[in-house]
Amino acid sequence: MTEDWQNGGFGIYVHWPFCQSKCPYCDFNSHVRQNIDHSVWKDALLSELRHAALLTPDRSVQSIFFGGGTPSLMAPETVGAIIDEVAKLWHIGNDVEVTLEANPTSIEAGKFAAFNTAGINRVSMGAQALNDRDLQRLGRLHTAAEAIQAFDIAKENFKRVSFDLIYARQDQSLSDWQAELTKALGLAIDHLSLYQLTIENGTRFGELYDRGKLLGLPDDGLAADMYQATQDICATAGLNAYEVSNHAKAGSESRHNLIYWRYGDYVGIGPGAHGRITHDGIKQATEALRSPEDWLNTVQNKGSSFVITDKISKTDQAEEYLMMSLRLSEGTDLARFKTLSGCALDTNKIDDLTSLNLVQKTDDRLIATSKGRMILNSVLKELLT
Repeated sequence: MTEDWQNGGFGIYVHWPFCQSKCPYCDFNSHVRQNIDHSVWKDALLSELRHAALLTPDRSVQSIFFGGGTPSLMAPETVGAIIDEVAKLWHIGNDVEVTLEANPTSIEAGKFAAFNTAGINRVSMGAQALNDRDLQRLGRLHTAAEAIQAFDIAKENFKRVSFDLIYARQDQSLSDWQAELTKALGLAIDHLSLYQLTIENGTRFGELYDRGKLLGLPDDGLAADMYQATQDICATAGLNAYEVSNHAKAGSESRHNLIYWRYGDYVGIGPGAHGRITHDGIKQATEALRSPEDWLNTVQNKGSSFVITDKISKTDQAEEYLMMSLRLSEGTDLARFKTLSGCALDTNKIDDLTSLNLVQKTDDRLIATSKGRMILNSVLKELLT
């Protein structure tokens, strides 16, 4: 019997919660610790995987993703052990995508060969900027030269290398961003994740912004121009926007992130990790304790911190699917939405949004236009209310 998650696939997400320092813009579940017992953490993560496998038996894994935090701070032996355990617990093909997020410091780049041996075949590098002034403002521990050097080392060790950059930074002009993006594309990139700087509550930037101390941020008009320039420059270079913030050459898209956006199932392990798994025909949300110490203690004492937090109704599944899939250039399968929700999207609303050039309907798919992607939250609100 075919279940809905099979339309999106199945992946494993492993969260490593530790960083060398906390970036001022970051609201991820990341923590700075002086001493980490890698052997203890390896055992706990393996235990968590075994628990998750009991709820998702006989699955084929399309991707494994080590995120964080800074997973390139992990011991390569831990990474290798986790990959080996996944292969024991589920079916895994020779073409599985195994991604590690990495910071481009010289110390971490020096471990790339060992990560390759451990089974990593794709690296996602968090460069964030390609000039030293902005790297310092963003709290990064590497220089622009180190980022480029680390990228060269990564290309020697991995078939696929992605690059992250943040734009709409303090005192950044449109021409600054155009030049920086062009430079990044000149590094023979086949995948770029390009994010507009957002100010999140609970971060150092959030505190400064609330006090009026975060100066030089672009206004909405300039930020929109930067977004459009991003689309144009990447498209010209052959890296189309297959998702709102992600650009790739054909065939180089992130398979793991496509599982999220196509609303597949994924196991999330590690402190604060979220997941979506279908068990006994019911789609369920999972979440782990956020505190590294609480998570570790719970796994050691109870065997797992992996808990089901919610059984997701068909209506909520349909809404989640729409919110995720409309981010993609391939858009939303309207028949799948109808099957999940029990009713079709309002054709009058679709027609109204089409007349505003915010969406387009092609065969049985609904696709957000470039204009619609810029205000996607508003488009979704209109469709879902």
